[in-house]
Amino acid sequence: MEPGIQQSVTIPRRKARRMTEIAIKETHEFSADQLEDLFLSVDWSSGHYPDRLAVAMRNFETVYSAWDGSELVGLICAMDDGSMTAYVHYLLLKPAYQGQGIGKQLVEQVKAHYADYLRIVIVAYDQEIGFYEGCGFEQAKDASPMFITSLWT
Repeated sequence: MEPGIQQSVTIPRRKARRMTEIAIKETHEFSADQLEDLFLSVDWSSGHYPDRLAVAMRNFETVYSAWDGSELVGLICAMDDGSMTAYVHYLLLKPAYQGQGIGKQLVEQVKAHYADYLRIVIVAYDQEIGFYEGCGFEQAKDASPMFITSLWT
C-alpha cells in the first residue's frame, strides 16, 4: 500500500442497523489521546505513556491502523533491518472490534509489506498463539522471548 493510501474493509458487524466499514490506513501520526484510548482499552500498560507512544509511532518503520470513521480502533507496527528481518512490535484492537477479521487484515498488510524479507518475528502472549498461527506464524521450539522492561503488560 502506498503511504497515505487507504483501503476499506467491510466487516460483518451491525452498528445502528448498518454494516460498519473499517478503513485501513498507513500513517505514523496519531494524537496521544487516540493512542491512550486504544492501548488502555486492552489494558496495556504502555497506554499510561501516550506521549511516548505518539513519538514511538512516528519512529516505527511501518504502521497500519484501523479506523471506524474518525475513531482509531486498532493498529499494527513493525521495525526492520532493511533487508532480512522485520519485527512486529504492536498489534492491538479495541475489544468491540476483535474477532471480526480486522486484526488478520492488519497482519496481512505487514506480511505483504515485508514479503521479500526472510523472517517476520512477533512475540505473542500465550492466549494469542492460536491467532498468530492462523496468520501463518509458527511457535519457536527452541527459543523464548526475553525482556528488560518497566512495563507490567
